[in-house]
Amino acid sequence: MEQKRILLTVSYDGTAYVGWQYQNNGPSIQDELEKALQKATGQFVRVTGASRTDAGVHALGQRAHFDVCSSIPPEKYPFVLNRWLPEDIRVTAARQVKDDFHARFMAAGKLYTYRIHNAPHASAILRHCTAHVPVRLDEAAMRQSAQALLGTHDFAAFAAAGGQAKTTVRTIDFFALDRAGEEITLRVHGNGFLYNMVRIIAGTLIDVGHGKLDKDCIARALESRDRLDLGVTAPACGLELTRVEYDFEREEANHA
Repeated sequence: MEQKRILLTVSYDGTAYVGWQYQNNGPSIQDELEKALQKATGQFVRVTGASRTDAGVHALGQRAHFDVCSSIPPEKYPFVLNRWLPEDIRVTAARQVKDDFHARFMAAGKLYTYRIHNAPHASAILRHCTAHVPVRLDEAAMRQSAQALLGTHDFAAFAAAGGQAKTTVRTIDFFALDRAGEEITLRVHGNGFLYNMVRIIAGTLIDVGHGKLDKDCIARALESRDRLDLGVTAPACGLELTRVEYDFEREEANHA
């Protein structure tokens, strides 16, 4: 039987997991997918994700690929795998891709969303998917500070210790901050992100919104490349990997 490379789109609530990547200290998204694939195909299948999300981080559009020899049609994998996966992990799409495709190294763009519950009291319902900030934030100051992120920069100051990136230069081409009632939503799109980069951006902007940091701190950190010029790392629970993009899918969309 011919081997196929399959690309999945995966959503998950990361609350109960140690992150995407397999670890010895608790369940991971990768491990749960591999266990479901073994039950579905009768063989061990290694799954490679586009982003190694941390413990407590969520995803709407994580992408992952695997190689398998199976009679299961590619488009049927969501139905097959969701029978075996826990309810907080869902495969939402699947397709066959070329044998040289790589979910992580060929990602052309990513969109992250960070949600803040900005209210005096924490939410019993939203506690797992938002970061609670009780003091009213100044969104105008946050937006003004974030403008410095746009463009191609050395984001060394925005990388937490432990990252393995070969270069800290990244391009951010979109940032938006919106408020709807008590919820503030940050969205940031770029060609790639460093370890904890979006959570450092969110934590810094929260400090700007508090008045703890001035509006020029992001521009200053891009110049100094000093992590100490920025704010704290925001909690993982507010972060969502919303979308991972590939050039071949962009080309397909343009020709549709």
